[in-house]
Amino acid sequence: MPRGFTTQERDRISRSLLAAGRDLFTRQGLRKTALEDLVAPAGIVKSTFYQFFDSKEALYLQLMLDEAGQVKAQVIDRALLSTDDAREGLRRFLHATLEVLETNPLWRRLVTHPEEMTAVAARLDPERMAAMGDNNPATALVQYVADRQRRGDLVGDDPDVVVGALQSVLLMPFNAAHIAAGDVGTYRKTLDLLVDIVTSGLTTDKQPRGTPDECRLWLEGPVTRPCLR
Repeated sequence: MPRGFTTQERDRISRSLLAAGRDLFTRQGLRKTALEDLVAPAGIVKSTFYQFFDSKEALYLQLMLDEAGQVKAQVIDRALLSTDDAREGLRRFLHATLEVLETNPLWRRLVTHPEEMTAVAARLDPERMAAMGDNNPATALVQYVADRQRRGDLVGDDPDVVVGALQSVLLMPFNAAHIAAGDVGTYRKTLDLLVDIVTSGLTTDKQPRGTPDECRLWLEGPVTRPCLR
């Protein structure tokens, strides 16, 4: 019979497995992470792992669910949806997401290795995958873009095209060393300029281009933004 654990022991082991998973999945990915490596820090054997998670894919999904809620709050709720101006909302979304990619190594891994998400989906019950729905930043972004296209605030009628343009900006951090010969200051200015060019190009002329006060604040702020008329 499997050994029973106290509530405190179960909490400790769960935290240990999640911490080990976060570290290992971030550094070497899902496929190269062995069960032995996941259970070693917790001091349990491989068979005991299944008292906590059905598979390493289930552990990966739990980490994704934990991350997704936090990331959605940061890039969707507090950035994209923080203003009625679609252009400014997209700017805030891009800057917030770029910050996540720079500071959250696990989410960076999820973005750069989508095949791991496919592997997780293939092994798990669809209902488990659906649990990510409301907290999925990607789903929320597509819904926002589709709604703003219907309202005439964004160009085109295919949300995937607009999302693809936004995703192209998010690839910049992965190529930072090749931009401006690796000069950090020039890279930052280039990134800010690209964000403004893309968001201005994706929004329609009916979008406000900035009040005089907003223009003054932008020009006096740490990052100079184009204030179009």
